[in-house]
Amino acid sequence: MRHSRLHLFVLLIFVLQSFSAFAVKKSYVVYLGEHSHKPDETVNDLHKVKNSHYELLSTCLGRENAKDSIFYSYTRHINGFAAVLDEAEAEAISKYPEVISVFLNQGRKLHTTRSWNFLRLERDGIVPSDSIWAKARYGEDTIIANLDTGVWPESPSFNDEGMGPIPSKWKGICQIDNKAGILCNRKLIGARYFNRGYEKVAGSLNASLSSPRDRDGHGTHTLSTAGGSFVPAANVFGYGNGTAKGGSPKARVAAYKVCWPPIDGGECFDADIMAGFDAAIADGVDVISMSLGGDPSDYFKDGLSIGSFHAVKKGIVVVSSAGNSGPAPSTVSNISPWMLTVGASSIDREFNSDVSLGNKLHLKGESLSPTALPKHKSYPLITAVAAKAPNATVHDAELCQAGTLDPKKVKGKILVCLRGVNARVDKGQQAAHAGAVGMILANDVSTGNEVIADAHVLPASHITYKDGVALFAYMNSTKSPTAYITRVRMELGTKPAPVMAAFSSRGPNIITPEILKPDITAPGVSIIAAYTQATGPTGQSYDKRRVLFNTESGTSMSCPHVSGIVGLLKTLHPDWSPSAIKSAIMTSARTQDNKDEPMLDSTSNTKTTPFSYGAGQVRPNRAMHPGLVYDLTTKDYLNFLCAMGYNETAIAKFSEELYKCPKSYSLLDFNYPSITVPHLTRRTTVTRRVKNVGAPGTYRAVVKSPPGISVKVDPVKLEFKEKGEEKTFKVTLKSKIAKAAADYVFGSLLWTDDRHYVRSPIVVKSA
Repeated sequence: MRHSRLHLFVLLIFVLQSFSAFAVKKSYVVYLGEHSHKPDETVNDLHKVKNSHYELLSTCLGRENAKDSIFYSYTRHINGFAAVLDEAEAEAISKYPEVISVFLNQGRKLHTTRSWNFLRLERDGIVPSDSIWAKARYGEDTIIANLDTGVWPESPSFNDEGMGPIPSKWKGICQIDNKAGILCNRKLIGARYFNRGYEKVAGSLNASLSSPRDRDGHGTHTLSTAGGSFVPAANVFGYGNGTAKGGSPKARVAAYKVCWPPIDGGECFDADIMAGFDAAIADGVDVISMSLGGDPSDYFKDGLSIGSFHAVKKGIVVVSSAGNSGPAPSTVSNISPWMLTVGASSIDREFNSDVSLGNKLHLKGESLSPTALPKHKSYPLITAVAAKAPNATVHDAELCQAGTLDPKKVKGKILVCLRGVNARVDKGQQAAHAGAVGMILANDVSTGNEVIADAHVLPASHITYKDGVALFAYMNSTKSPTAYITRVRMELGTKPAPVMAAFSSRGPNIITPEILKPDITAPGVSIIAAYTQATGPTGQSYDKRRVLFNTESGTSMSCPHVSGIVGLLKTLHPDWSPSAIKSAIMTSARTQDNKDEPMLDSTSNTKTTPFSYGAGQVRPNRAMHPGLVYDLTTKDYLNFLCAMGYNETAIAKFSEELYKCPKSYSLLDFNYPSITVPHLTRRTTVTRRVKNVGAPGTYRAVVKSPPGISVKVDPVKLEFKEKGEEKTFKVTLKSKIAKAAADYVFGSLLWTDDRHYVRSPIVVKSA
C-alpha cells in the first residue's frame, strides 16, 4: 500500500514543491488517533512513532522537508503531529486513510474577566463540610494538573509542610532549563511548558519567558483554587481575611503551561494544548483542570476536545470552563460530552463600596480598592462623555478607553465610566491618569445587576445598570452633581446567592444540542486565591503593587472549584469512572438560592434556566454519596461519535476490541445525566441507565414536567438489590398541544429513595 501511495503522490510532490515558495505557510495539527503502546514502552518505541510521522509527511513533502516542517510529535497517548504546511499540503495529507483530521493550530482564550478559596456558603453545602473533607482525606495523593499560564512556586499555597513522599505513580518532571525555571516540592510535584505552537504564530519568545513560571497570575490563581495548601490569614489588601485552601488541599499539583501573552486574540494554541495533554496523561495525573477555551467546533478539530477524550479514556476527569461570552445564548464552549463544563455564579460575600449622591440617594456598589477618599467629603461628578478629549469619539470616551479623556475636565472629580470593551481595572487607570480622584463604573444593560470587586488603582465603585440609570438621571437634573465613595467593607451572608454571572456563557450547545451544556455552575465572581509576584493585582503593566492573594472573576475561577471537588471524589471513590464522578456532581446539584427561591440571572434579575447553570449549583457534600450514577463506557462514547456521523474506520481506532457502529443509535439515548430533546415531534422516547453506588434500595421517579409537555417514566420504580447493579428506564415526552414548546421549556426528573435525590434537568423544544 505504501508503494502505491508513493507512486500516487510523485506528481503531487512535484507540484507542491514547485509552488512552495509562493504558498502561505501556517501551523497545522495532523491527528491520527491513539497509540497502542504496551505498559513497558521504551524510548525506542517513542522514536519509532516520531519516525512514522516523518515517513507519513515525507510522502507529501519529501524527507528533509518533513523533518523541518514537524515541530511536535505526539508520541505517548495522542497519535499525531503538528507541522508547518501550506493549505494545499494540509488538504493533501488530510486525504490519507490513516489521518482522522487536519486542522489549523488555533488560539484559545483564558476564561477570566481579569479583574477562592472555600471561605463562604458552607451552611448551604456549596463547599465540603469538615467531615466530608476529612473522610476524603482532603484529596490526599490525588494529582491535579492545570493547563494554564503556569505557576508561581513560591506562593504559600504550594508549601509542602506535612506532606509525605510523592506518589509512586507520578512519572512527571519539574522542567528547569534556564534561570527562569522553578523548583518543585512534595506539593507542587511537576511543572512543564509548551510553546512551540505559540511561537509558530507569534514568533520566538524572550528566553526569560520560556519556563513554567506564571507571569500573568491566572495559572497560580486557578491551581491554588483546585489544590492549594492551607494558608491562614489570606486576604487582599486586608479584605476577605481567612484561611485559604483549595478544594483538595492535600492533593499534589502539577502545572502545564500552555498559555502565553495574547496574539490576535489567542493565548493558548491547539498544538501546545495537545502536547500538554499528552504529557499530563503519561505523567500519571488524576484530574485535569483547564480554564480556557474557544469557539465550539468539530470534536476532532479541537485540541481541547481531542486531548480531553484521550484523558477520559484513561480514567482522568477533565474539568473545563464554560466561557465568558454571556449572557448571549449559544455561547458556551468546551461542549464535548466527555468534559465536565462549568458555568460561574456568585457567592454570599460582597466587598461593598457605596456611592452617596448629592441628592441623598445611596447606591450600593463593590470594589477592592485599597485607597479611600477623605471621610464624608463629596467631589464633583463628571461623565466620561462630558470629559471627552477633542479627538475622541463619544463611544470610546464613555467607555474610558485610553487617550479619550481630557485631563483638564477630569482633574479633581469623580469620573463615571460605562462597562464594556476594555478591562474594568483599565478604566480606573485611565481615570487616574486623567486626574480623577475616584471612579464610578456603571453597568450597561447586558451586564445588568452583576457587580465585581476589583483591586482598582483609585477609590472606585462598581454599580448595577439600574443604579447607573439613577446616577445619570441625577447628574442630568443638576448643574453641579456631587458624590462620595465609601471605604470598602466586607459583608457576609448576602442574599440572594448564588446568582448566575452575566458573563457566564450560555447554552444551547450549537454542535450537539442533544447534550446540555454547561453541566454545572460553581463560584466564579470575586474569588480570592493565590497570585503571581510577577505582576500587579490588575494584571496591567502600570500596576507596580504586589499581592500574595488576589480576586479574579470568570468561569476560569469556577472551573477549579469543581476540579478540587473532583479530587475529593477521586480519593473517596477511586474505582469510579470519570462519567460516574460527573454524574454524582450533576445529579446532586441545587437550583435554588439561599432564599430557597429559584436561582436568578444577574443580567435581568429574573429566574434563570439550565442553559445558564446546567444541572445547578455544585453541592460537594451530596456528590460524595449520590446513590445512583449515570455511567458511560468507551463504547458509549464511540456510539455517540457514530451517531454524530464520524467515520466508522476512524472511530474503531479508539477501541481495544473489534468495533462496529450500531445499525441504529439515537443521540437522545446517550446516557448523559441530563435529558435534552431539541427537536420534539409529537412523541419522543429516550432511554437511560443508572448504576447503584450505594446500599440496596428502591427508588421512585418524581417528575416536574416542562410546560406544555407530558412526561411518562417507565418503570416508575427501580429496585436495586446490590451495589453496582444497573437498571434501564425510558422517558416518553409528548406535546400536550400543537404549539407546545415552541421555544425551549424546562423540567426535571428525580429518582429518590428518601435518602438520596438524583435529579436530572429535562430540556425540550418542539421540532
